[in-house]
Amino acid sequence: MRNGFLNLLILPILLGGVAAPDRALGQSPAPANTASAATKQTGTLCPEPALSRLTRHRVAAGETVVTIAQQYNLIPATLMGLNPNLREGNVPVGTEILVPPYNGIRVEVPSGSSWRDIAAAYGVRADALYEINGCQDNPRVVFIPGINWSPNQSTVGLPSQSSAVFTGYPLPATASVLTAYGWQTSAATTELVFHSGVDLAAEQGTPVLAVGSGTVAFVGEQGAYGNLIVVNHAEGLQTRYAQLAGMMVEVGQRVNAGDRIGTVGSTGVATAPHLHFEVRSNSDLGWVAQDPVDYVRNLRF
Repeated sequence: MRNGFLNLLILPILLGGVAAPDRALGQSPAPANTASAATKQTGTLCPEPALSRLTRHRVAAGETVVTIAQQYNLIPATLMGLNPNLREGNVPVGTEILVPPYNGIRVEVPSGSSWRDIAAAYGVRADALYEINGCQDNPRVVFIPGINWSPNQSTVGLPSQSSAVFTGYPLPATASVLTAYGWQTSAATTELVFHSGVDLAAEQGTPVLAVGSGTVAFVGEQGAYGNLIVVNHAEGLQTRYAQLAGMMVEVGQRVNAGDRIGTVGSTGVATAPHLHFEVRSNSDLGWVAQDPVDYVRNLRF
């Protein structure tokens, strides 16, 4: 398993610091005041990070993904990549979506990766990538310009989605989605943040089930995740079950879909019992968060 695969559940858009393009990324969380610090340090040498310049667009009657993209000189795939709720083609009136300044994709940065690693993986210049992302030192998420999102390959270099790997559901019964995957407004800070999984409503002690066959890769307490179980599956996929009360498996243990692996709790950063569930895909950049809705059935609101 790669070192440093455990990324934060919630990733702030605005992260700061200044570093050369070959400095390692994602080695430590940015302090809370780095957004303002970055502005002061970069001055006129670097623009604000692309992900801090997102425009909020509220869908009006008669608008489609295509017409909205045209308004901003973007392609529809860019909007769908940044807004998972648009991927089914429905654009409910009144929905607020995020619009980037230009075409590209958002990529979560694993610990230990450098600007050169990311640039090489996506075929872009390291210095350009560094500048577009505000000359930040240790960003947890970056914007890669000119790369098109597609429904069968969410990020360049990642394996295609395959729901066949996951035949189960992480709880005994279908649950309400409290927080979806993707960009959200933090209720506590009103900051725009990225949620790397889905939060499912469940009572304390509810059994947590493996969604597919695999091998347990991690069991233990992990910062904001609280009590966490990580299972590696076929086709380079991984699932994470967090905020648990109880953990009933061991590292190296084989599990099958439907096996009880733990119980719902409220450990880590959680205000009430629920299950935080993630699907990740292995790539040259590490374990990258994917939208669980694309892999596991019945995870929609």
